[in-house]
Amino acid sequence: MLVEDDLDVQTALRGAIEATPDIALTRVASTRAQGLQALTQSPVDVLLVDLGLLDGSGIDVIKAAHAQWPNCAIMVSTTFGDEDHVLRAIEAGASGYLIKDSSPHRMVEEIRNLHAGGSPISPIIARQVLTRFKAGMQQDATTSSPSSLPSAQPGRVMRDRLSEREREVLELITKGFKTDEIARLMQISRYTVQSFVRRIYAKLEVNSKTEAVYEARNQGLLDT
Repeated sequence: MLVEDDLDVQTALRGAIEATPDIALTRVASTRAQGLQALTQSPVDVLLVDLGLLDGSGIDVIKAAHAQWPNCAIMVSTTFGDEDHVLRAIEAGASGYLIKDSSPHRMVEEIRNLHAGGSPISPIIARQVLTRFKAGMQQDATTSSPSSLPSAQPGRVMRDRLSEREREVLELITKGFKTDEIARLMQISRYTVQSFVRRIYAKLEVNSKTEAVYEARNQGLLDT
């Protein structure tokens, strides 16, 4: 089962899976609501979920699927690469986490890997998990008091919260590029660009491109 709101990605994955004799795509949902509704039907072996859905978070679908279909292997396929989403998805029940930079045929191989008991994970995500694990070990071993720790810079904290692709979209927005132009420059679909923009708005707590540019400059998020 596939839960994906990017129509280009949805079409590409559908084509790759349908061309594979040993895998059958039984259900496709484009929204959080459709994904949750599909869970009322018979279980599937593998569930592939995007996190940035138009009507909410795919993490809600992961939680519900993990509870209702305990034997289903769940894998994330998303543009979200920040630590918060990774940890929340894993805690919700995901066994795999892939950034949308793989070809549809590679995704088919990762689906097989997941079904066989593996935990497919993009290298950049694996590095984040390892870095967090190491940081936790170092923190446990440290005896420094909270007052002795250096204070974080607000701009740096927010910069870390924005993924590399989100910052790239933000830079292009600042330079005046439109959605379709950004899609061509980054070689992604316009729907993926819109997903990036929604996440940038949410993280900056703004409602327009003008506000996003102003807030980004105010917080020192832009390189120039």
